[in-house]
Amino acid sequence: MFPVFFNIFKCSQHKNKVYLDLSEDSSLVYILNRTEYTLDRIDRKILSALRGNGRLTVAQLAEEVGLSSSPCWTRLKRLETLKIIEGYTVNVNQKAIGIHEVFFIEITLERHDDEMLENFSEALADIPEVVEAHLVTGDYDYLVKVAVKDADHYERFLRKKLYSIKGIRHTRSTFALRPLKSANTADLMLIE
Repeated sequence: MFPVFFNIFKCSQHKNKVYLDLSEDSSLVYILNRTEYTLDRIDRKILSALRGNGRLTVAQLAEEVGLSSSPCWTRLKRLETLKIIEGYTVNVNQKAIGIHEVFFIEITLERHDDEMLENFSEALADIPEVVEAHLVTGDYDYLVKVAVKDADHYERFLRKKLYSIKGIRHTRSTFALRPLKSANTADLMLIE
């Protein structure tokens, strides 16, 4: 089988790639600045455990993945240095802080030159209601996830923030009834 290539797009790191080899002895390989590092089963266990609970101590993590603390710490630091682990975050209950509605917006731009795409991406990055934004293929150019307090907040967001960005030709909004699954990454223990 041919390898399948997945790009990781981040504003500051467009050149990072993850290669997922779907052959019999499949392995996950991370390419960073021409440094190749293959994730083994222990690395995937570490990532999976931290994905479930990013507050594990090194001792707890080591016990969960079947290592002693020192080699576990070494692997963890290597994963951080290679930017496979890019940071640790907190999952906030949005409803508890007054954010009750999620909308997905399909956005089509007037032009597709580099300047337009860059300006639009920078403008989206400055809007706090924008939770995620993806440049996509298909019938529209961007898929944007927006979190707001209510429908009035969403209308204000559209009029005062989104529609003030130059170059938008068309938008279409979809209201999310409820999330069925929410995760920031795939569980690497299932990708083998």
